[in-house]
Amino acid sequence: MSPLHLQLCRSPEQGLVRLSESELSQSLQLLPQWQLSADEPLLQREFRFRDYYQTLAFVNAVAWIAHQQDHHPELVVNYNRCRVSYSTHAVDGISMNDFICAAKIDQLYDTPA
Repeated sequence: MSPLHLQLCRSPEQGLVRLSESELSQSLQLLPQWQLSADEPLLQREFRFRDYYQTLAFVNAVAWIAHQQDHHPELVVNYNRCRVSYSTHAVDGISMNDFICAAKIDQLYDTPA
């Protein structure tokens, strides 16, 4: 299987399902900086930046990924940070799409400017 950041999101018609607890645990090991919310089914991470300009540049890049994958996160944007949260409404929980997009964002964030 190819790395998560190289995979493409799938639709429920293509067999997308909610991940089991064991699948969530295994997938989280691949993305150690992401966390599961204790309150609701969300995969989330906070990203920090030097200033507002860098934060918004990141937000725009995340929007491009969301558009390309047709999988959209919730974004909470502040001056020098952005919290990204994923959940898949179509499966009422967390799916592999959430991990695929999280991996793509990690690649974006970890790429030197």
